[in-house]
Amino acid sequence: MGRWPRIVVHADLDAFYAAVEQLDDPSLRGKPILVGPPTGRGVVLTASYEARPFGVGSAMPMAWARRKCPQAIVVPPRFERYTELSGVVMDVFADFSPEVEPISLDEAFLEMTGAERLFGGPREMGSRLKEAVREATGGLTVSVGVSGTKYVAKVASDHDKPDGLTIVPADEAVAWLAPQPVRAIWGVGPKTGERLAALGLKTVGDIQRADPAWLSRALGPTWGPHIQRLAHAEDPRRVTRRRARSIGSERTLAEDVRDRAQIEEHLRRSAENIGRRLRRKSLLARGVRVKLKTASFQLQSRQSSLNPPTDVAQALYEAGLPLLDRFEATEPFRLVGMAAYDLVSADGPRQLGLFTDGTARRRRAEAAMDSIRDRFGKGAVQRAENLGRDSWDGLNLDFLD
Repeated sequence: MGRWPRIVVHADLDAFYAAVEQLDDPSLRGKPILVGPPTGRGVVLTASYEARPFGVGSAMPMAWARRKCPQAIVVPPRFERYTELSGVVMDVFADFSPEVEPISLDEAFLEMTGAERLFGGPREMGSRLKEAVREATGGLTVSVGVSGTKYVAKVASDHDKPDGLTIVPADEAVAWLAPQPVRAIWGVGPKTGERLAALGLKTVGDIQRADPAWLSRALGPTWGPHIQRLAHAEDPRRVTRRRARSIGSERTLAEDVRDRAQIEEHLRRSAENIGRRLRRKSLLARGVRVKLKTASFQLQSRQSSLNPPTDVAQALYEAGLPLLDRFEATEPFRLVGMAAYDLVSADGPRQLGLFTDGTARRRRAEAAMDSIRDRFGKGAVQRAENLGRDSWDGLNLDFLD
């Protein structure tokens, strides 16, 4: 085949959280492990490939997963470690292309058009990328799909997991997609898949061959044409470098809480995590959001703007406290979380206040704590109000949106 008009790579780390645990603890290698809360509350974040034959997977309730695979080893998540290795992997991707679009901690698109003279053809590009990730991380594997559009590259990366490499030339994409199940189409989840099956649409090829007018009537004038375009490998979207929209930290608790002081304690810990991550990324937040989930799984959130924008944990916490008064506390809560949103660069111009309010001093103190923790470990220094509260029970979810 000749020169490709466009080359898009999708790279997806294999069972990332579980793979990191097996990388760091050799005794876990080759064994079924579930990353998630050991208490049985919450959900499985990742199941190792050794556990998946038992029918367990991400987002499954932990109690259910443990019944299906009782021999699995449950490992609490370590998001700081996952974030650290994710940064290593994203740096590797940046060595291959200036246009990297992260989708999550463990996957990204790379625009590789015109890079053949540097890295060889599409297959060699994929092979070299996989080897670079393995070498930089000490053994993590990544599945790679290469094609002419983001959509087909994404489907290709999932085609031969784990540690796969699938190349789909643009002029072969429609035929390659045809036998794939409809779930391979972006946006088709379990419920939509059932709806399509009821219409007799079980493969991508079925959608390719469907009458466009009938498909629009059956699925709507927007959704019908959209999935038919994807089925024909039509996806004009570019690979774009994205700025994070929010940084958050939330915790599913080991026991439901109703007491205001307990909720505030969890909120403070979330604010500290977020502030530290904002400073590391040189970002400021112009808004703060508090999220609570009730014992009956009803999710509530309240938010407010911040002026001036901040990366100071104390400022985030103080902005979040009044939001608690706006929640309907009719039952206990099982999850407490906070997110900083509307993020801007900390390196840009700032509007300074007329009077000092101690924020600069607080930031210097928190930055000093960052340095001590980076050098001596997370527990090397903490706030006085946190003394005696080392156990923050539950499953912590730190996330970058």
